[in-house]
Amino acid sequence: MRKIAVLNQKGGVGKTTTVVNVAAAMAAHGFRVLVIDLDPQAHLTIHLGVDAEQPGCGAYQILSGQAGVHDAAVKVRSNLWILGAGIELVGAETELVNEVGREIILRQAIAQVENDFDYMIIDCPPSLGLLTLNALAASEEVIIPVQPHFLALQGFSRLLQTIALVNNRINPALHVTAILMCMFDARTSLSAEVRQDIEKFLTGSRNQNSPWAGAQIVPVHIRRNIKLAEAPSYGKSIFEYEPTCHGAADYLAVAEFVHTGKIEGTFDIQLDTASEPAAEATEAQPATDTPAPAAPADTVPAETPAPSETSPVAENSVVETAYSNTPASPDTQEGK
Repeated sequence: MRKIAVLNQKGGVGKTTTVVNVAAAMAAHGFRVLVIDLDPQAHLTIHLGVDAEQPGCGAYQILSGQAGVHDAAVKVRSNLWILGAGIELVGAETELVNEVGREIILRQAIAQVENDFDYMIIDCPPSLGLLTLNALAASEEVIIPVQPHFLALQGFSRLLQTIALVNNRINPALHVTAILMCMFDARTSLSAEVRQDIEKFLTGSRNQNSPWAGAQIVPVHIRRNIKLAEAPSYGKSIFEYEPTCHGAADYLAVAEFVHTGKIEGTFDIQLDTASEPAAEATEAQPATDTPAPAAPADTVPAETPAPSETSPVAENSVVETAYSNTPASPDTQEGK
């Protein structure tokens, strides 16, 4: 089983979105995937359509020793299970502060199901506390999502220091596998500059004995896409919500890179529609045999006004056209 932590102590950089969609692609490809939500905000849990308010969501039961992985995990899709987060996870760090070996509780629990899954992917909280230490102790690989902004780089060195500390004292197998650029806009010079700074840093670390010496920048960047922001409200992955959008194409390529280390466009997926979340309540109503009342003979149907130039339909068409005609660099060329 490959064990991956998706980590960045800065919030809003795409950690949860990355975990959901990479895991969904892996599961749809046929791998058995376990995702773990260690963020008390429970965004991963909500994103996959699980009620975070229900007691016994999963991750807390593992850390507190109340249940094993098989008892606490919830199957949410074909080949996809989750150890969810809930409000009780907020107090986990305080409850475990006096526990001996508190940093390796999750690792010990995961060891019992080592052969039952192909991938374990952890959504880490936006902090470097005890929950994050448990994630790093239980993982062997780290993927760091980075937003191409100046402030997003400020904590990058501190994050690497934490990884090095865990590597030296708790988990010698831990290493950084990839840096994933999220919300990337090839039209701005800032995005390219941030990428160049990270690439320069990684190149200078190649011959060093550090956990990030072999790290790579994922050659496909996650482009800004409104569909990625809409999907969580429906409890769906991007492949279920809008499989033809740029976000779906980008994350499918990322999943292939995580699995094979390269992108060839051969990573096919098969969605299990039977296990998708329930459809929205806006389905069409069944037809009835009751005829509609006839309009009075002297009534003239009102003409439907033409959409104005500022209607939502017109605005969206202009935006889509402008976006699709925007040139992009080869490594960020937009798909369908």
